[in-house]
Amino acid sequence: MLGSGVANQTGAAMAALAFPVIGPVGVVAVRQWVAAAVLLGAGRPRLRQFTAAQWRPVLGLAAVFATMNVSLYSAIDRLGLGLAVTLEFLGPLTVALAGSRRRVDLLCALAAATAVAVIARPRPSADYPGIGLALLAAVCWACYILLNRTLGARLPGTEGAAAAAAVSGALYLPVGIVVLCYHRPTVAALGCALAAGVLSSAVPALADLLALRRVPSRHFGIFMSVNPVLAALIGMAVLGQRLDWTAWLSIAAIVTANVVCMTASA
Repeated sequence: MLGSGVANQTGAAMAALAFPVIGPVGVVAVRQWVAAAVLLGAGRPRLRQFTAAQWRPVLGLAAVFATMNVSLYSAIDRLGLGLAVTLEFLGPLTVALAGSRRRVDLLCALAAATAVAVIARPRPSADYPGIGLALLAAVCWACYILLNRTLGARLPGTEGAAAAAAVSGALYLPVGIVVLCYHRPTVAALGCALAAGVLSSAVPALADLLALRRVPSRHFGIFMSVNPVLAALIGMAVLGQRLDWTAWLSIAAIVTANVVCMTASA
């Protein structure tokens, strides 16, 4: 689980190193192509046998893949790795809180809302487009969770995710070609983008699969809450992105809300 989180956030940091050359969209295009190749090889979806009821959530998940990654990477470009990933984590928290009437969940929601208010408070350095992009990534992550539940009921194994990754990769073909032609990539930038695809897609997929064979899913969900902390630490170590104490308090509040909510649900 720790290896999955470290790989995922290190991949995001590697992606950020390529932003000045090919931009977030170019990096996302390369990442989507890598993810499509890896998941197609692992899932081997029988696309011709899919029914309309199966294609609908596949196409929805493809749209989520396409939007979530570009919005998150654009937010990382503007806010830094730690804050962008922290705001993105509001997505799974919202799904966990939806429909709950427990007092502890209300307190979790208030803590998370307070943390967002601190991050978004008016100040000269506030980047509201970046905050909006990170919150869009959070919405996409919530949709990702809900669509994956539907796909799990309608398609076996990883066929649904593999098909969605293939569609998303195809959508990024014309976009990626145009971006890479306009922003001529260097070998280093392409290497970072490819590393992001492997570290943020292939490695977590394999590590999570192995971890879930040994660890209960609720414990896995709780441990995932360490990702914002890992993102902040890796952003500081790799990208030199230092956060002030209010940002660290906001990260702590959202991580704690996730842990408390998931622990109470378990």
